[in-house]
Amino acid sequence: MSRINLSRPRPRDFSFIFCTWFGLGRLPYVPGTWGSLGALPFAWAMQVWGGPWLLAAAAVAITLVALIAINHFLVHWPGDDPAEVVVDEVGGQWLTLVFVPPDLLLYLIGFVVFRFFDMTKIWPASWADRTLDGAPGVLIDDVFAGIYGMLTMLVLLHFW
Repeated sequence: MSRINLSRPRPRDFSFIFCTWFGLGRLPYVPGTWGSLGALPFAWAMQVWGGPWLLAAAAVAITLVALIAINHFLVHWPGDDPAEVVVDEVGGQWLTLVFVPPDLLLYLIGFVVFRFFDMTKIWPASWADRTLDGAPGVLIDDVFAGIYGMLTMLVLLHFW
């Protein structure tokens, strides 16, 4: 009989809910993709109601809160970068979409662009992923991917 580890975050714990982005990180196969998809409706709503500056502020805010929440999560759920933690993808996806108007096709392109940069980890994202420990190690590569995505989308929008 296996024992239940009560020190692990439970589905009702804030760090569990937040870090898994309402449980999307627990879905099978590609949790980062689910987290990025789960970020899109929130980005859309913020763009409609507050424009790019609200989305930019939210991306920074979620990254700062994620530093604390991921640190708490990692204490109770060991691992360098648990697959269940997808709030880092949310922040990076929001950064990618900061200057993208709420348009279905552009959001789809922004989603693909962010996932590309998140998976390829172009330097210095690869350095951050290999070198940093704890919450910064989980988050910083996605911040870089979000910045790369934002710049790519700005170029694309310029020629659109």
